[in-house]
Amino acid sequence: MAAEVRRRPRRRSQWRRLRQAVQALSLLGFLALFIAAARQPNPPPIVALLFRLDPLAVLAQSIASRTLLATSVVALLTLALTLVFGRAWCGWLCPLGTVLDVITPRRRRAARASLEPWRAVKYLMLAAVLVAALFGSLTLLVLDPITILFRALAAGLSPAADWLVTALERLAYSVEALRPSVVWLEGVLRPTVFPVEPAHAAAGLGVVLLLVVIVGLDWLAPRFWCRALCPLGGLLALLSKVALVRCHVNPACSGCKACVRICPTDTIRADRGFASDPAECTVCLDCVDGCPGRDTTFRFAPPRPAWQEYDPNRRQALAAIGASAVGFGLLTSDLVRAKSTETVLRPPGTTNEELVGTCIRCAACVRACPTGALSPAVAEAGVEGIWSPILVPRIGYCDYSCNACGQVCPVEAIPPLALEVKRQQVIGIAHIDQDRCLPWANQTDCIVCEEMCPLPEKAIRLEQADVVGEDGEPRIILLPHVERGKCIGCGICEYKCPVSGEAAIRVLSSSEGGAMRGRGESGQGEGQGGGSGHGPGR
Repeated sequence: MAAEVRRRPRRRSQWRRLRQAVQALSLLGFLALFIAAARQPNPPPIVALLFRLDPLAVLAQSIASRTLLATSVVALLTLALTLVFGRAWCGWLCPLGTVLDVITPRRRRAARASLEPWRAVKYLMLAAVLVAALFGSLTLLVLDPITILFRALAAGLSPAADWLVTALERLAYSVEALRPSVVWLEGVLRPTVFPVEPAHAAAGLGVVLLLVVIVGLDWLAPRFWCRALCPLGGLLALLSKVALVRCHVNPACSGCKACVRICPTDTIRADRGFASDPAECTVCLDCVDGCPGRDTTFRFAPPRPAWQEYDPNRRQALAAIGASAVGFGLLTSDLVRAKSTETVLRPPGTTNEELVGTCIRCAACVRACPTGALSPAVAEAGVEGIWSPILVPRIGYCDYSCNACGQVCPVEAIPPLALEVKRQQVIGIAHIDQDRCLPWANQTDCIVCEEMCPLPEKAIRLEQADVVGEDGEPRIILLPHVERGKCIGCGICEYKCPVSGEAAIRVLSSSEGGAMRGRGESGQGEGQGGGSGHGPGR
């Protein structure tokens, strides 16, 4: 008998090991997709799988864009999983949940009474996200857990690691014996893990800070984020109230409270016959593993949805809806909206207005950009456009031979354009500041912008001018002019401009930033046709 009792924990611990193995595979799959997003020239379509499995991102984006993509059907798999097994996604598959389990302690740091009032917040956050989406705003999707983790990696942690690795490589390269190893390592890392051009992590500071806050909350109480704040958790919790598989406690339970002590979400109630709320249970099976008498099991049972005392009431729900509506009004008002979007450049094929209402802020495009040109907006696009992608030519340029951003976008906020079509998209128009341009201001020979222009018919025209040199001798200098009817605003001229600080040639957004440039139309030179930046024929 004693031998039998000793064997039981070992057999039952297989559930925990199985869950941890699934969590590890899910996290490794997430990281594999993250690495694959940077594969050039054609990132695999499967990169977008995890975002398409996210029902909150799919639902909110569909509401905001008034469009249901064919790929949205993938999210039904997560919904079906939830309707059968409850919040198994949170306990077994969510990569952010796995990260929290790995890097935070298992000991309980907060009593149930201190955290239960917070449980309603996730439902209120869910309501806010969906109401904002109804008004065409996806700003609150910055709180979606899948996008939080991917965005933190793409815009902050990966660029920071890139910078550190680059610094170490430079140090090692100074030792002649290590140079072959450095060259080999560089060939392995780029472009497989890091982009060819070193990435910039400055814009990702706020993104990483949000992840740090979530981890910090988890140190206060296990799964604080999942239990109290996560809007995706709120959506899955609502569905889990009618889940078919739920926790069952044998009436002969000894009442040892081992399950109460071990439950990471504090949902098992000793005062209610050790019943648990399926909306709060993440199906981690720790209670099954920890029960010494095998009195706790998970089994199929008829749904018995119940509203708990900590769930939001009607007044709270109405307040959340009202606050969301008011918040959307403020976001779109002149009080907080960016005063000017003249210098905000968006990825090819879309406009500022279109992107703000369709982008889920996942940063997949930031990860895929081989030159590091795309970066999450901080304040440039206003509060309503926070962490949506912008093109920053001074730190990178839109590669003429690349259309990766549109290929990896999971919701087609950036259209998946064929390369030849993408090459005709007008991102912006280059403008030359003659007071900073070396040939114009200093009569110094420089034709970098013309040399770098990738277009078959150059958008930079060089015009000869007679000048007098410092030695008093006449000479000829080449002055650059922008053929605005040809320029697509790829930004390589600004990126390569040798002037320190702000470039002498800058790409400013066109009012028709996502429109296709017409073919066969003659362009206009710098100083002609005004400064509106409109394409030809307008």
